[in-house]
Amino acid sequence: GGAIVCPDIETKQHIDYLKNFGFSDEVTVVAPGINGKMNEIQAAMGLLQLKYIDGAIEKRRKVYEYYLEKLDGVKGIQALKLSIGLDWNYSYCPVFIDSELYAVTRDQLYEIFRQKGILVRRYFYPLIDRFPMYESFQAKVPFAKMTSQKVLCLPIFPEISMIVLDDIIETIRSLA
Repeated sequence: GGAIVCPDIETKQHIDYLKNFGFSDEVTVVAPGINGKMNEIQAAMGLLQLKYIDGAIEKRRKVYEYYLEKLDGVKGIQALKLSIGLDWNYSYCPVFIDSELYAVTRDQLYEIFRQKGILVRRYFYPLIDRFPMYESFQAKVPFAKMTSQKVLCLPIFPEISMIVLDDIIETIRSLA
């Protein structure tokens, strides 16, 4: 990214929040934000990567299917099974944690992975109704709220090592 010249630190901080979707840290939203972080050089590099996209998607598909196979039958963990014929890029591997059936909550599992240095993500968390500018929606999205408290996206990228992948799976299975 380029440098931004501002008249004061508050303006700079506001611009930084805008660039980071309004987040001040991983869970605190302080303002509306944008998704506009790509410059022309990054866009050109992205276009060059298009010739590799099919191979990357195929590798991600294999990782996703490995997760599905190894987590099948783990009580309290539900993976998202895709519909046949769906054209999908496998960019996310969401699992849903039912804390009534599983030994720990989604947030506890998140912390276990963070302590191991494994980056998992809570999606869609915090839910938009927790943002100050959208508080009026809080009572109107109960299913979204429930889902946002259960979903955890596991690492999925083309070059993930089998050692890391098996560690993730074993961590989940060992708590069941």
